[in-house]
Amino acid sequence: MIVVTGATGHLGKLVVEGLLEKLPADQVVAAVRTPEKAADLAARGVEVRRADYTDPDSLVTALKGADKVLLVSSSEVGQRAAQHQAVIEAAKQAGVGHLVYTSAPKATTSALVLAPEHKATEELIEASGLAATILRNNWYNENYADTIKQAVATGSFVGSAGEGRVASAARADYAAAAVAVLTGEGHEGKIYELTGDVAWSNAELAAEIGKATGREITYVDLPADEHAKALTQAGLPEPVAGFLSALDANIKDGILAETTPDFHALTGRPSTPIAVTVAEVVDAA
Repeated sequence: MIVVTGATGHLGKLVVEGLLEKLPADQVVAAVRTPEKAADLAARGVEVRRADYTDPDSLVTALKGADKVLLVSSSEVGQRAAQHQAVIEAAKQAGVGHLVYTSAPKATTSALVLAPEHKATEELIEASGLAATILRNNWYNENYADTIKQAVATGSFVGSAGEGRVASAARADYAAAAVAVLTGEGHEGKIYELTGDVAWSNAELAAEIGKATGREITYVDLPADEHAKALTQAGLPEPVAGFLSALDANIKDGILAETTPDFHALTGRPSTPIAVTVAEVVDAA
C-alpha cells in the first residue's frame, strides 16, 4: 500500500493520478488535511484518510499499514521542518518500509533561500533510520504562471534574476518521477537531483511569451531592492516581496541553473519545455 500525503495539492494529486495508471485503486491511499476535498478520489476507490501535518495523531492513523509513503513537502514556509518531523515520526511508528520525500535542489549544501528547511528534513529522515529516497525537485514551470499572465496583460514583466537560468520542469514531470520511484525497485538510499532538460533565462521566457501571444514581450531587470519595492507596490506583503527578490538573487547566482540526467533516467522521457507551459497559460488566459 502506498500513502501519498498532500494528495489534494497540485503535486500530490498528480502523483495519485499517476499511481492509479499503474496500480489498483485499493493499493493507493490519499492522505489529506480535508477529506471532503478528495471525494472524487474516494469515488474511484481510493481510500482517503485525514492527515494534518500539525496533528500527529492523525498522521499515525493515516500511515497505518503503509508499505511506502510519499511525503510531499509542506507549503507552510517556516513551519516545514516541524511538520515534516511529525510525518517522519508517524512513519517510524507505522513501520513504513520506504519513505520518499520531495526536497529542494542540493538542499544540504545550497544557498537557496528555501534550502534550510529541506536540509533539516533530510537530516531528520537520515536520523530516523527509515529506508528513504530523496527527490530534489528543481523549479516548477507553473511557478511562472502569474508572471506569464501579467506579461500577457501588460506586455512586460519585471525581476532581478539578471541572466540567471532556471532548469525547471512541469509539475507533472516531477510527479512522474515520484511515481517511478514509488512503483519501482532499488531506489532506497538514493538522492535524485531532478531538473528540466534545458535551463532558460527571463529574457528567453519573455521571448517564448512573445511567440505564444504574437506580440513583443519585454523583461525588465531591476536591482534587487527595486524589484522588492515593485512587488510591494503591486500589493504583495513585504516579507513575500523580499522572499521573491531573494529567490531571483539565487537564480542570478546560478543556483537553479544546473541540469542533470536523473529525471530522464527515472522516467525514460524528456521534461516539459517552458514553452509548452507558456502556451498552456496563454491559451487559458
